[in-house]
Amino acid sequence: MQTNPPVAERLAPAADPMLPVPYRVEGVRSETYDTATLEMRPLASPPLVFQPGQFNMLYLFGSGEVPISISGDPARPTSLVHTLRAVGTVTRGLCALRTGATVGIRGPFGTAWPMAEARGRDVVLVAGGIGLAPLRPAIYHLLANRAQYGRITILYGARSTQDMLFKKELERWRSRLDIEVQVTLDRASTDWQGQVGVVTQLVRRAGFYPPDTIAMTCGPEIMIRFAVRELLGRGVPDEQVFVSLERNMKCAVGFCGHCQFGSDFVCKDGPVFAYPRVETLFGLWEV
Repeated sequence: MQTNPPVAERLAPAADPMLPVPYRVEGVRSETYDTATLEMRPLASPPLVFQPGQFNMLYLFGSGEVPISISGDPARPTSLVHTLRAVGTVTRGLCALRTGATVGIRGPFGTAWPMAEARGRDVVLVAGGIGLAPLRPAIYHLLANRAQYGRITILYGARSTQDMLFKKELERWRSRLDIEVQVTLDRASTDWQGQVGVVTQLVRRAGFYPPDTIAMTCGPEIMIRFAVRELLGRGVPDEQVFVSLERNMKCAVGFCGHCQFGSDFVCKDGPVFAYPRVETLFGLWEV
């Protein structure tokens, strides 16, 4: 009687971008009540080299596939790291995985944050909620290459202390004297001694020179819209403002058209865009 080979053997590494490559879950860390970070290693393929801002398609066998930005260190590709919120069947299943489980990976896909363009300039990063995860690889890169950049400002907002990501890392970053880190909560609790209010308000008093600043922002679209408004109001040129969008991505290679708007595809031409290119997209509920 013929039996099916193990999943890892059936999913041999392939150059075909539509075929997932098997990865073993090396660890699962709970970030909040609904968000977890998966650390994975390839079973039979080389480490996945990626640029800050790119995403992978994560395939949960028996459930489906979702696009998730990479949240790990681009200088350490041997460990593939994704941080995801449990909001649907696939992401709930991924967050519930245990060490030793197998996940299919396709990628990396999409455009990256403009790290080369930002060299020699001030850099401000504005993140809301889980939007800090796609920006974390950019932060790792900036800190690892600190001398190549001007002032670095990280502005992060969460709904509450229970919703904050990467708390220990935020504390480490805040303890550094060579970067500015501001954190705010939408609503304070008795254990919070920091700032209260939406993250976009922090843009007004952040330390950067607007004409020579590259801004990167990621989070809920309403937050991005107001963050861009504040950045432009401070005088940052619109072509130096970059946003990350992750709308309706399915195939990740521009075949299916689910994420198409005009002649662009969010999966292939994004998810990181210079703001002028997607300005008209903001305010549209679906594309």
